[in-house]
Amino acid sequence: MKNILVTGGAGYIGSHVIVRLHEEGYNAIILDDFSNSNKSVLKGLHKITGKDFRVYEGDILDISLFEKIFHENQIEGVIHFAAKKAVGESVDNPLLYYKNNVTGLITLLESMTENKIKNLVFSSSCTVYGQPDSLPVTEDSPIRPANSPYGNTKQIGEEMIEDTVKSGAFLRSIALRYFNPIGAHPSGEIGELPLGIPNNLVPFITQTAAGLRDSLTVFGQDYNTQDGTCIRDYIHVMDLADAHVQCLKYLENINNPNHFDFMNIGTGTGSTVLDAISSFENQSGKKLNYQLGPRRPGDVEKIYAQVDKSVELLNWRTQFTLDDAMRDAWNWQKKLSSI
Repeated sequence: MKNILVTGGAGYIGSHVIVRLHEEGYNAIILDDFSNSNKSVLKGLHKITGKDFRVYEGDILDISLFEKIFHENQIEGVIHFAAKKAVGESVDNPLLYYKNNVTGLITLLESMTENKIKNLVFSSSCTVYGQPDSLPVTEDSPIRPANSPYGNTKQIGEEMIEDTVKSGAFLRSIALRYFNPIGAHPSGEIGELPLGIPNNLVPFITQTAAGLRDSLTVFGQDYNTQDGTCIRDYIHVMDLADAHVQCLKYLENINNPNHFDFMNIGTGTGSTVLDAISSFENQSGKKLNYQLGPRRPGDVEKIYAQVDKSVELLNWRTQFTLDDAMRDAWNWQKKLSSI
């Protein structure tokens, strides 16, 4: 059984990837500092898989911790999620983001190359495209100047990995540029667990429906879209998790010891914010208290992916719908509210 290190493995996307790795016969090992996650996630993972995973609690800036992990486990690959991820916070505190996201990746790459760990799946983002000139966004779409320090750390991360590969390091890596992850595990045992006020749309929707928030403000009602609200490519987190596992398998089968590439991971379909709200109301049976407000600075008007490359190379495609994601997100929220 191959050991795979998942940094940020107790986080939203990381925890769902842990489940898919287990289902595909991998042994997942978690590294997390629990600064933006909760240890209750480990109980949820146990309920789903029946397994207690090895967990290392610590900071990705600590190279001695990576050395310890690689010494104690025969690691075959790394899936790297651990990073600060709030756009607004990155604008307010850019040095925190550059220190954590950029220096943390440097630390990981140094330790991986030193210990000859050759497979790396990197968590990137569609933020690298900014506001695209045309849709859908392909991997050939131009990279725009980032709208935030967070987005810039994703661009820098991709560049650092590519430069490391070009230097002759024995490293095979793919950056997955994914769009808007939503939903939860269908069991309701794990899901998105924001600390404080949510930064993302769906947990704000579910918390409003559960009475934890008074109302939801939809930012912008005069965009050039069918209903005036922003368009996003919402992908179920389990589809996204599966893409990471298929990406790891793809890397394992590449003969070239030096390889870097990037792929879009989305549904290929754009939905407006009001589409998402309507889907939630249909799935939950609850009328959501929301209001239309002014545009929010920095928001992209519309973006959705072309996913031909990932479908072809990874033999992967999405299985869940927007309605599925809203149903699962609401079941997760109801479980949280009952605890």
